[in-house]
Amino acid sequence: MLKNYKRSAEALVATLGRHGISDPEVLNCLEITPRHLFVDTVLQHKSYENTALPIGQGQTISQPLVVARMTELLRQAGVRKKVLEVGTGSGYQTAVLAQLFDEVYSIERIKALQWQAKRRLHMLDLYNVAMKHGDGWQGWASKGPYDGIIVTAAAAQVPQALLAQLADGGVMVIPVGEQHQVLTLYQRQGQQFIENKLAEVRFVPLVPGALS
Repeated sequence: MLKNYKRSAEALVATLGRHGISDPEVLNCLEITPRHLFVDTVLQHKSYENTALPIGQGQTISQPLVVARMTELLRQAGVRKKVLEVGTGSGYQTAVLAQLFDEVYSIERIKALQWQAKRRLHMLDLYNVAMKHGDGWQGWASKGPYDGIIVTAAAAQVPQALLAQLADGGVMVIPVGEQHQVLTLYQRQGQQFIENKLAEVRFVPLVPGALS
């Protein structure tokens, strides 16, 4: 386990602040969440660099700046209670959400990653997260509607099933596109969805279906 990581975490948070993250609760959450627990031992020395890292199965743990930005966007939109995360991955983004929102529902298509993430969350005593092994394109309708939805992989087109699971007034933050990906925020107003394109990003693709 990485020793004396707190100084590295403080330096990371200072970097996030310089890149425009201003929500003090988001910054504090990233400072106290031990990112090194969410990567393989051989990569732990890179845990507090502002970069994405491989976690196996062709997936990555997102860049801390992206984790902070997507989380901040939900909070800026007034989301506090019920959030759906599409793409559990390592569980790092999940752990951040669990500390800032009342209820977190997280879906992952790769069962091995889901199992590892659940173990890590329990190590951190985070028990307000419900997990599902399934197809992220379809979301988790039986637990909806959601005040916020965060998608941690890039969809070629916006999944209509996810939009349908937003509560009225709720927001979804999602990277959209294939070669050219844009982080986009959708806000539901009745049966209309207001689109706000934010920034170019780079995520692994949101693949339909589930793997055992």
